[in-house]
Amino acid sequence: MNFSIQISPLWSLLIPLLGGLAIIMVRVRSTRKPTTLRKILIPPLGMATGFLMFVVPETHIPVSWALGAFAAGALFFSIPLIMTSKMEFVGEDVYLRRSKAFFFLILILLAIRLVLHDVVEQYVTVMQTASIFFLLAFGMLVPWRLAMAYKFRRLHQERSGAAV
Repeated sequence: MNFSIQISPLWSLLIPLLGGLAIIMVRVRSTRKPTTLRKILIPPLGMATGFLMFVVPETHIPVSWALGAFAAGALFFSIPLIMTSKMEFVGEDVYLRRSKAFFFLILILLAIRLVLHDVVEQYVTVMQTASIFFLLAFGMLVPWRLAMAYKFRRLHQERSGAAV
């Protein structure tokens, strides 16, 4: 079974740009509604279905590449997101606080990702590039969302501790 796909360079640029804009729009809308632990933890669970891509042999990469991509996402991409994600109580509900730094950070991370994508794609197949960048994104998302869940729980504990 051969899954070779021809993707024009325009699409390789356009799709990540649209994804970045979608993240910004979702983030803006999420600051208008209260957040819950469920809303924080569902995205990594939903994204985990992407591991099904590895059923296709063309997506296989060495384990060292996979670990490196995940680690790069966790160490270099998630930390700035964790630092710019703040929460606060508004009444009885927890809201994500809107941060201008977050929007600039998303744009910077998107630019870095686009440059890295072009570099990586020169050395490996399109399918392997997809695998690497999926793992990079997953490595970014999981620690970021776990940190948000920790902040959410700590905020609730502080409030319940203050009420005692």
